[in-house]
Amino acid sequence: MADADAPDAQDEVRATTDPKTGEIEASGVFETSPERLFRALTTKEICNWWVRPGVFNTQEWSGDVREGGRWAAAGVGGGQPYQLEGEFVVFEEPNRLVQTWKAVGAPFEPAMLTYELEPRSDGVQLTLRHSGLPNAEVCEKTRAGWETSLMRLQEIIAAEKR
Repeated sequence: MADADAPDAQDEVRATTDPKTGEIEASGVFETSPERLFRALTTKEICNWWVRPGVFNTQEWSGDVREGGRWAAAGVGGGQPYQLEGEFVVFEEPNRLVQTWKAVGAPFEPAMLTYELEPRSDGVQLTLRHSGLPNAEVCEKTRAGWETSLMRLQEIIAAEKR
């Protein structure tokens, strides 16, 4: 008999990367509603889960969450402060969110970040695509960050059901 508290292998967060194209895809199932999960992606709640222990910690987030609205985040990564910024390109609550993503002052074009939420009988399938990252090193570090961040978000959502 399976342990009721053990995560189902199909529900684990998985993140993959293609360093040649600079694209990341991450996905997982969250035991909640699309509306609740969308709120976690578009509010200061991001500071609770956009983390990779010992590597980066998002401490501030603000956003004008609408098409054309701007967002910004700041924290500490690798022992150094960081700042990110972007614009919301597509806002289809609670199913889809697309935004640009760039380190403040970086000399390259912004990356694109897409969240797609699909209701399932056991919760919500979240698929994240992050494309246009500048090089293989940034791509791999970002992939690892998304994996740990989405795992943290799953933990937060699961704790709400207890």
